Amino acid sequence: MSIFLDSELTEAERSEDARFRVIPVPLERTVSYGSGTADGPAAIIAASNELERITGHAEPCVEGIFTEPPLDCDGPLPDVMERLAQRTESAIRAGKVPVTLGGEHSLSFGAVMGVARALSQPLGIVQIDAHADLRNAYQGEKHSHASVMHLLAEEGIRLAQFGVRAFCEEEAQSRLRHHVFHVDAEELVTGNIHAVDLPEDFPELVYVSFDVDGLDPSLMPATGTPVPGGLGYYQALHLVEHALKGRRCVGFDVVELAPDGNAAWDFTAAQIVYRLMASC
Repeated sequence: MSIFLDSELTEAERSEDARFRVIPVPLERTVSYGSGTADGPAAIIAASNELERITGHAEPCVEGIFTEPPLDCDGPLPDVMERLAQRTESAIRAGKVPVTLGGEHSLSFGAVMGVARALSQPLGIVQIDAHADLRNAYQGEKHSHASVMHLLAEEGIRLAQFGVRAFCEEEAQSRLRHHVFHVDAEELVTGNIHAVDLPEDFPELVYVSFDVDGLDPSLMPATGTPVPGGLGYYQALHLVEHALKGRRCVGFDVVELAPDGNAAWDFTAAQIVYRLMASC
């Protein structure tokens, strides 16, 4: 079995007692443009072996990183979501941080619902994304990658979106209806904004959903729906890190990597995963 950061971890750091539990989810079912997300988790894990132990000013691997077997993504999507929810719920109940590697963005529904089930406090999502993902359904599928945040908002989970630059009127109305906090890409990029305060009433416990298409395609072309005008690498990470100040990250996912043969993009996604570990 492939292991995240395998080349750097000591035996103690890779044990089941580790703080971080990596869950590979090679899901590719509702992609609507480019394909390849099923290969994302394996590419991220392979690239992670080239990472260094220190990221920024932190060394998250000292708290341990355990890599679970890939999730079975066969069968009806609701069943896939429940299998993933059981994984993330189990991690939270054990006092661990679930780290879900995608795979397409629809998986976030299962990952987040499992986390929410295990918590006794409200949960909020900080989302980095080129898209709002707030459609009621897309191409007839309610569990679409374009509908995942709609489903979670309907469950009463608060959303904060950064970097969006492609959405429709239905999603604009959904933002209003669900009181979605958002600062979109054009404002962030043209203003070179790296820090945005969340509303005071935003939940203390936060789940981070990082769609790699939130980055500009010049930095991350290996994704199914690259949209120009995206966030910078450090900009996206700083936005997440600032949003987490005074709050606690209880889990996260990195999704929508579609490997295209250039290892640079796989490495970028792996580095994002490791840097987000440092934020938790």
